[in-house]
Amino acid sequence: MSNAPGLPLPAGRSGALIRADFFQRFLAFGALIVLILFFQVWCVAIGTNFLTFENLVNILVATAVVGVLALGETFVIITGGIDLSVGTVLTISMVMTAVCITSQHLPVPVGILVGFLTGGLMGLINGVLVAHLKLAPFIATLGILNVARGLSLVLTQTRPIYFAGDNGFQSGVMGNLFGVKLSGEFGIPIIAILMFAAALFAAFLLGKTVLGRYTFALGSNEEAARLSGVNVAKWKMLVYVVCGLFAGLAGVLSAARLGSAQPATGFGLELSAISAVVIGGTSLSGGEGTILGTVIGAFIVYVLTYGLQFVNVPQEWQIVVTGIVVIGAVYIDNLRRRQRA
Repeated sequence: MSNAPGLPLPAGRSGALIRADFFQRFLAFGALIVLILFFQVWCVAIGTNFLTFENLVNILVATAVVGVLALGETFVIITGGIDLSVGTVLTISMVMTAVCITSQHLPVPVGILVGFLTGGLMGLINGVLVAHLKLAPFIATLGILNVARGLSLVLTQTRPIYFAGDNGFQSGVMGNLFGVKLSGEFGIPIIAILMFAAALFAAFLLGKTVLGRYTFALGSNEEAARLSGVNVAKWKMLVYVVCGLFAGLAGVLSAARLGSAQPATGFGLELSAISAVVIGGTSLSGGEGTILGTVIGAFIVYVLTYGLQFVNVPQEWQIVVTGIVVIGAVYIDNLRRRQRA
């Protein structure tokens, strides 16, 4: 793709930084392999086996929702922003899907579309607040976090909404590649396939479109982009819309996975999504990041979580370990930045 008139190639895309991106992805993938082998050795030592097909399937399914959530968060963080609302946007998208399918008796595809677009609408509101009203992303998205959470509680009257019977929605998402409902049989979960498809689309957006180019430009040097004639407010708003759409998709997948809309499900998932993005090598300072790194980061988060659960580490210590890993990832990012300065 040719460069936009007057717009310099974003700093994050220079040859040296492309090599740095490759090294970061290699490092993250290596960390994932080491983590899997670590839990395998631990499990063998206590007389069990971590590397079973059933465990790998469980990790795939557990990673799918937050993996999709983290894809949208990647775009925002590359611009140097943050979206704290993605977890509760997931929740309200899930609720809207369930309301359309159960209470309103609309066709399943319509319910899915409404849930997806609900996420996009919340992203648009975030974008307007950040790009046009000039609110700090942390404050704006924190406010929308509470708005989405409150609306979810109102719409559900604080009670879960369950899908009655098999309407094809749950089995379509939670089945496997060979059409057998997921229950330990051989097959690749469809929900995982959807996550990988979403990741491919996100990679296309980030790497092959004007939106992706301007996403990096905004994160590298927003003022330079503005002076080059880029409509900063427009493109920043679109980035938040993209983030909201991915959160909406994650909400639809979560509704199918749980078989219900739980009004408190997504609260806190924004931390898991941000952790996946940071661990995958996207810089919190903006201008750098990859979709592949985010996917690897999501798997690292859930291999760590699932592995600690599998070896019966108490939940409170699981939280401590995950926090330490995130701090380590941010520290490594700071070291890389200082070395390139």
